[in-house]
Amino acid sequence: MATPATQLFNLTGKVALITGGNKGLGKAMALGFAQAGADLFLASRNVEELKAAAQSIAQQTGRRVEWTPVDVNDRSQVQKLAETALATMGQVDILINNAGMNNPQAIDSINDEVWDKILEVNLSSCMALTRALVPQMKVRKWGRIIHISSIMGLVSKEKRNAYSATKSALIGLARASALDLGEFGVTVNCIAPGPFLTDMPMSILSDREKQEFAAMTALNRWGDPSELVGPALFLASEAGSYVTGHVLVVDGGYTIR
Repeated sequence: MATPATQLFNLTGKVALITGGNKGLGKAMALGFAQAGADLFLASRNVEELKAAAQSIAQQTGRRVEWTPVDVNDRSQVQKLAETALATMGQVDILINNAGMNNPQAIDSINDEVWDKILEVNLSSCMALTRALVPQMKVRKWGRIIHISSIMGLVSKEKRNAYSATKSALIGLARASALDLGEFGVTVNCIAPGPFLTDMPMSILSDREKQEFAAMTALNRWGDPSELVGPALFLASEAGSYVTGHVLVVDGGYTIR
C-alpha cells in the first residue's frame, strides 16, 4: 500500500547522524529532521557549539538529540563516532556526511599537509563513516546516506583544486555505493549546494567575490541554510525512496549560466 502523501516526509522512528551538525547547513538540516520526527546524533569538533545546537534543537522539537565531539581528520575518531552513535541510539537510519573544509591554494602552491587534510576531512571520512554504518542498515533493509558535495564538484573556481577534487569524488563515491546497496533498500545520494550563507564561504571570500556569487545565481542572492532542509528531507525520507546515485543541485540557478 502506498504511503499517504502527508506521511512521505515523516521521519518518526528514524535516527539521523549528522557530521558538522553544530552550525550552518548541518544545524539547519538537523533541526528540519527533528521537526519531521527524527532523533539525532550530532558530531563536530567544537564542543560548545555542538552542545548549544543539541540543546536548542531538543528544546524546540522535543526530540532526543545526542552528541559527541569528533575530528573527522582522525580516522580512528570516525570509527569511534560510528560505534558511539550505534551504542547510544541503537541504530542509525540516516547518515548525513556534512563536515568539510576548504583552504584555497593554486595548483602550483599546494601544500601537501593541507591537501592531505582536505582529502581526509571531505572524502575519506565520508567513506569511513559510511563503511562503518552500512552493515546495520543492510540488516534492516532501509537506509539513507547523503553526502554533502558542492557545485564546486561540478564547476570550479581559481584555487579550489583540493576542494573541487574531493567534492567531485563524493559524487563518484555515491554512485558506486548506490549500486552496492540498492538491493538492501539503502539509497546513496549527493546534495550539491551553491552559495549559502554559512561560515565557510563568508570567511574565505572577499566582498567582491560574495557579490559575484550572488550575481551568478538566477535568484540574484545567497541561499539561507534553511533552504537546504527541504531537499535533504526529500532524500532522507520515503519521498525519495526511488532516488539513488543522484546529485541534487541546490544552487539558486548558479550552474545554469
